Amino acid sequence: MTKYLISFPSDAMVVSEEDFPTVVAESHAVIAEAQAAGVYVFGGGINEEVEPVRVGADGSISPGPYPGLDIRGGFTILELPDRASAEAWAAKIAASCHCPQELREFMYDPMS
Repeated sequence: MTKYLISFPSDAMVVSEEDFPTVVAESHAVIAEAQAAGVYVFGGGINEEVEPVRVGADGSISPGPYPGLDIRGGFTILELPDRASAEAWAAKIAASCHCPQELREFMYDPMS
């Protein structure tokens, strides 16, 4: 089984205040479906009100993200048998969130 990251940047979700409760309900339903199917690993949105920091190899703390890197939005990690399954789940998540998703595959790591 391979782990896949399905994500979108905050700016991609353009939903009216009126439609937002529907998006929340639909996206939670897809996550519940993934949990019931036993493929859900983790999901959530980045809290954009909390500034990121960089932690150096020596333990030092520096404010801000890596230069040029801007990670915001929502993320779901699923463990699936193949790329076709990952694309199908990404399509379900895209439909429920009412915005396009990006699909990435994690490299195999025997420790994870």
